Amino acid sequence: MIIIDEARIFKEIDEKKPASVSLNGPDGMLPQVQDMAIKISAKYDIPAYVLADTTWGTCDLNTTGSKILGAEIQFNIGHTINTESLEENLVLIDAFDDVGFDNVAEQCTDLLKGKLISLVTDSQHLHQMDRVEKILTKNGIKVKIGKGKGQLNDGQVFGCEFYPATELKKEVDAYVFLGQSNFHAAGIALSTNLPTFVLDPYFNEVREVTEFARSLKKKASLAIFKAAEAKSFGIIIGLKEGQLSKVFGLKFKKELEKEGKTVQLFALTDITNERLNNLRGIDAFIQVACPRISTDNQFDKPVLSTPQANALLKVLRKESIGEYLEIPHWL
Repeated sequence: MIIIDEARIFKEIDEKKPASVSLNGPDGMLPQVQDMAIKISAKYDIPAYVLADTTWGTCDLNTTGSKILGAEIQFNIGHTINTESLEENLVLIDAFDDVGFDNVAEQCTDLLKGKLISLVTDSQHLHQMDRVEKILTKNGIKVKIGKGKGQLNDGQVFGCEFYPATELKKEVDAYVFLGQSNFHAAGIALSTNLPTFVLDPYFNEVREVTEFARSLKKKASLAIFKAAEAKSFGIIIGLKEGQLSKVFGLKFKKELEKEGKTVQLFALTDITNERLNNLRGIDAFIQVACPRISTDNQFDKPVLSTPQANALLKVLRKESIGEYLEIPHWL
């Protein structure tokens, strides 16, 4: 069951007395967000709008939607970081999943006994780290938890940011991710090039995502070499508040033009194959919005992320691309 920090929400409303509020959270948490909106409306007799568009993280909070509605406070639920607010009138609210990890943690002990592992997780399971660490240690598994950096808490990863994991990649044998998300776990495997396991309490199973991550890397590398043959490029700037990387987009435009490529600039809120197929005269794209758009989706033409685009420039200059995804932050 998802447990939302209701007391924090009520405290903010009591102190600021807004005429209306908005709320959003990850897709899997929308029913709980709806329930919270109902409670707010009943308790304070004010409109509580649920922003039902997908929110992928703190780069994609839909604050614009809240402002259009005139909501005086926006509560983003479930994207825990090491700060409580990113901008005025936006409040990040913790939400934790109370699912137990005891059984699945015991399952992995034979597989990982004698190894030194790094324990990592996402926002909803941070509070389970200490308990799982004790279970693993009791069963002969050595555990390290990487230090937080940037927006990340100790042991926490985003889909594109992995500091607590990458800082330990020369010290540990493998990674163990707490939760259900192959999305986060594959990012850890790609950024460290080490075996990565998921402790999934929902299906009560331990699974390795290393091969899945390698397939993503193979697809990403093929896209780079295919893009190297392109004559015309589209540079896509993301229009979501945390994805507005104009500086990187203009940098890639300048560097590609030096290599004799023609370049056109585009801006999109949602970058999909359908939208890109509406654009004509473009052989390949570089999007500087979210790196996981490129690694986790299928496109008819090459659509490169920032790390892939940096590797592409090396290919065009006859340089080795190296381990271009083995970096702590893919932006």
